[in-house]
Amino acid sequence: MTFAWYGHLKFKDLKGFDQLGIMWIVLISWSIALFEYMFQVPANRIGYQGNGGPFSLMELKVMQEVITLSVFMVFSLLVFKNETFRLNHLIGFVFLVLAVYFIFKK
Repeated sequence: MTFAWYGHLKFKDLKGFDQLGIMWIVLISWSIALFEYMFQVPANRIGYQGNGGPFSLMELKVMQEVITLSVFMVFSLLVFKNETFRLNHLIGFVFLVLAVYFIFKK
């Protein structure tokens, strides 16, 4: 989802994509998102306790958020070279890891 939501912001730097209108941007982004949802929805269904999986709804959501924010952090540093990773970002990430700990704590 990170690329679908934020990747288009770099289209202005890519030849052939720099002149796309908003409709094309939306269609490209939705196509990327559809591909991810084809994996995310079955993964949630299989992983949910109510369907025989090991995870509660809260655990699934917290895992999804931490994975998304981890991927976003790497993506933003590699694709958007003008972004910097600061101490407050690190502290926020530590709190996310703590959130995972507390959500999974029995």
